[in-house]
Amino acid sequence: MNFRQKIKHIGWLPVFCWLFLAVFGWLNIYSSVYTDDMTGIFSFSVKSGNQFLWIMMGMAAAFLILFVIPPRIYTSLAWVFYVSVIILLVLVLIVGKEVNGAKSWMILGPVSMQPSEISKLTTSLLLSTIMGSYGFRLSDWNSFFKALAVVLVPVALIALEPDMGTILVYCSLAFVFYREGMSGWIIMFVLLCVLLFIVTLKYSACSALLVLTAVMGVVHSLESRRFIRTLWPYVIFVALFSFFPRLYGSGLLTFLNFMAPEYWILPVSVIFMAIMSRIKRRDRRMRMPRYLILSFICSVALIFSVQHIFDEILQQHHRDRIENLLGISQDLKGAGYNVHQSEIAIGSGGLFGKGYLNGTQTKFNFVPEQSTDFIFCTIGEEWGLAGSLAVLTAFLLIIISVIKTAEKQRDAVFRIYGYCIASVFFMHVFVNVGMTIGIMPVVGIPLPFMSYGGSSFLSFTVLLFIFLRMDLERWA
Repeated sequence: MNFRQKIKHIGWLPVFCWLFLAVFGWLNIYSSVYTDDMTGIFSFSVKSGNQFLWIMMGMAAAFLILFVIPPRIYTSLAWVFYVSVIILLVLVLIVGKEVNGAKSWMILGPVSMQPSEISKLTTSLLLSTIMGSYGFRLSDWNSFFKALAVVLVPVALIALEPDMGTILVYCSLAFVFYREGMSGWIIMFVLLCVLLFIVTLKYSACSALLVLTAVMGVVHSLESRRFIRTLWPYVIFVALFSFFPRLYGSGLLTFLNFMAPEYWILPVSVIFMAIMSRIKRRDRRMRMPRYLILSFICSVALIFSVQHIFDEILQQHHRDRIENLLGISQDLKGAGYNVHQSEIAIGSGGLFGKGYLNGTQTKFNFVPEQSTDFIFCTIGEEWGLAGSLAVLTAFLLIIISVIKTAEKQRDAVFRIYGYCIASVFFMHVFVNVGMTIGIMPVVGIPLPFMSYGGSSFLSFTVLLFIFLRMDLERWA
């Protein structure tokens, strides 16, 4: 395929969206650190000058990927790239620099880099190469665990830094497994675990057990195809025992005061689920599937492990942020300060914002990390709802375009890689924007193409343009 043909068949929509986000992000990085006595936007003494340099390098990398480097080199050398980054992830634990409680940065002379950012690219390449290979089937346990190991190895190393934001991004690859044939119940089970974790932490293990029983009842009823007949015992059980903690605290059950209420509800729940799993043995549609029973057992184990996980595994700043997010505690001058100031900044922007370089929250430095993780609050304050929607629309167009293009690929490797980058982009945008508006915990995660940082910008750019180059093979 010659140069003119490549120009004709390039997916220009994601390219224009990438350029818009890169330039708009660059302008807002300058605004986030702007002072009246500051030098120009191109000066290397300010962050915007350095970001401009990274944008130029990103454009050069995009050109080389699209017009010079053959796409098969990425899949043929996927193992080499992957192992190289794994070595970097090990090295960063030994000689890395600790920033904001995470030992995730490597300093190479005047340049600093985060191997965890590059690992998203190399993991996506190797995962798509393995899952797209001939004879791979997720239903085969050997194939499944081989693909899973590709994801879990970097996750384990990143967890040692620790970098919770990047771990959340890796969780998005579950959608890739789902697209390639993994049962959707696994994703639903993970979401159930998140719900039970939150309910246990905010309320009690007793409440979580009742929520678990209710969810199991709904799913069991849907599976049996006899919704009302199967659901009513669960409704009675949950309604009856939802009053149990109140009776426990009223003094009517003082003879049970030596034991917490969840330890009385637990055996009753187990007995109830055992009965529901065995009733109507001759009617297979009424019997509880084995995966539901296994999910119930694992969920109970999680509920009684939540406090240990929260107290012993999570770090103090993670605990403070989660408690502020869930409303368990409120510390507007400590752990909740960033989010509170970010919400003020975004809310004060109104429909069209205060105008470029006129953001008061930005100008007076109320929001920490405003050029990196909290760049979206600068957009919300100075460009308002209109500017925020423009940014989110550009990301949405990139993700939808990538998914639609991935479905057109003849090569399974290219299709799976497309789903990998769509999942990564979605999770980054969802978590980053979510934490600036207070619906997600602050975990330190950049907004693709917009947050200040070279390793982040280049890794996202290479991630996207490798897929655009792969798509050109359809026309060859």
